[in-house]
Amino acid sequence: FRKVEEPIPEAATDIWSCVNDQCNGWMRNNFTFVEEEPACPLCHSAMIREERMLPILTNYTKSTV
Repeated sequence: FRKVEEPIPEAATDIWSCVNDQCNGWMRNNFTFVEEEPACPLCHSAMIREERMLPILTNYTKSTV
């Protein structure tokens, strides 16, 4: 039998994206350790806020206050 895969729900998600054109680094905003502008963990360049459609994940380590 062939398993029918259910679609993974996605939502518009705030992310930080690396400004370096040679780097593909990005991270979800709610998974960062720095509250203000983080540095790219791959190349250490600046990052800017963007939004992407991504699978929904919940970060239980951050408070939801």
